[in-house]
Amino acid sequence: MIGLLGNLSQDVLPGRPPHVGGGPYHGARALQRLRVPARIVARCATTDRDRLLPPLVRLGTPVRYVPGTSTAAFAFSYEGDRRTMAVEAIGDTWRAADVPELRSRWVHIAPLSRAEWPVATVRTLARRYRVSFDGQGLVRAPRTGPLELDDDFDREILRYIWVLKLADEEAEVVGDVHSLGVREVLVTHGSRGSTVYCGGVTEHVPAHPLDRDPTGAGDAFATSYIVGRNAGFGPVGAARRATAVVASLLRP
Repeated sequence: MIGLLGNLSQDVLPGRPPHVGGGPYHGARALQRLRVPARIVARCATTDRDRLLPPLVRLGTPVRYVPGTSTAAFAFSYEGDRRTMAVEAIGDTWRAADVPELRSRWVHIAPLSRAEWPVATVRTLARRYRVSFDGQGLVRAPRTGPLELDDDFDREILRYIWVLKLADEEAEVVGDVHSLGVREVLVTHGSRGSTVYCGGVTEHVPAHPLDRDPTGAGDAFATSYIVGRNAGFGPVGAARRATAVVASLLRP
């Protein structure tokens, strides 16, 4: 079993009404395809619970709701793989006590900004689990307005991360991935696939471009990767399997 942890969000895309987003939701879409034991721990403001939680629950993976006071909110637009994003609200900060005991070997943490998962929380979880972490939680500045990326994060957090998933633009901000000291680093390149860095080996995993809304593809990829690693796949094999899962989600 794996654990998937994070804040839900309210996402707005051009021409569409606001809808649920965030790592727990998009990761649950992948889990629905994979049909493996998992637990999701998700959070949003209590005032948004009745609107954002049911779509997640309907995807079928058991969910534990953590009451919150704030719901993250984003506005998106796309031009091919290029995404323009504005931050409309910041989600709650997680403490170790917010996470129930999980019978998992791996947990994937899906932050939406740097404010959500402090070093102390990740350190505590790393004592119990192998931690996968989305690089959004390193480089996304917790400010409203146009999305800003910077490297003003506490690098101590890297000591407690087993797998780090970075999008291209996040990898540029973080710097040389070989120097991070993280066992497994995944850099996703949108429709061009991903690159796996592990044990001094670098390997590209290709993907086929699909003309579909890619929102949440990174979350689905990271969740599928951890499922693969938990099942005994090596890093490259897990990335190939995750690529196939994402493609299945994006196909019409």
